[in-house]
Amino acid sequence: MLAMLRDADLPNPTPMLNDRIQKGFEADLAALATHSGVSTLLKGANSTDTSPGTTLLHTTLDKVLASPEALITEVFGPAALIVTYSDPAEVPELARTLAGQLTATIIAESDAASDITLAQDLLPILTEKAGRLLWNQWPTGVSVTYAQQHGGPYPATTAPTTTSVGTASITRFLRPVAFQNFPSTFLPDALNDGNPLSIPQHIDG
Repeated sequence: MLAMLRDADLPNPTPMLNDRIQKGFEADLAALATHSGVSTLLKGANSTDTSPGTTLLHTTLDKVLASPEALITEVFGPAALIVTYSDPAEVPELARTLAGQLTATIIAESDAASDITLAQDLLPILTEKAGRLLWNQWPTGVSVTYAQQHGGPYPATTAPTTTSVGTASITRFLRPVAFQNFPSTFLPDALNDGNPLSIPQHIDG
């Protein structure tokens, strides 16, 4: 696999959103790439220019567990750290060291017993770590749909009980208020027994 990655065709470099993000990417990538447990697999053209290319780095699972604070870190931009391992039983331990994430993907064969066993061990851990779990797929782009979930545990988001995109994101801007024993004259339309907004209501529940 590592040989395939070293020979991979990389996408063309594209500009980053602004200078601050660009400088942050350069600094974070340099810190990760120069760690003693990390090697560079592939470095795209202009990887530290205003239009950075993709950089692929490599380390091993035991080195990550030995130095999680340095190696499990966000590099916001076109870079990835490939972590290889020899014993699948160690992967759940690595998953437990992760902080909150927006997404987590399991790439596996659904008819392979070893993959199923490992996935079953990982799912309870990843459910606590990420807001969206994927099986053999890439995360979707954000969109305003009922199924959109774009959130997760801290530090992926500071509001872990809501999604920041999608129709359910309105809950981020709402605060529950109870109106006890008020005449309907004083109630907002959404709570009025006449239901002028024709919205679903649960009465005398």
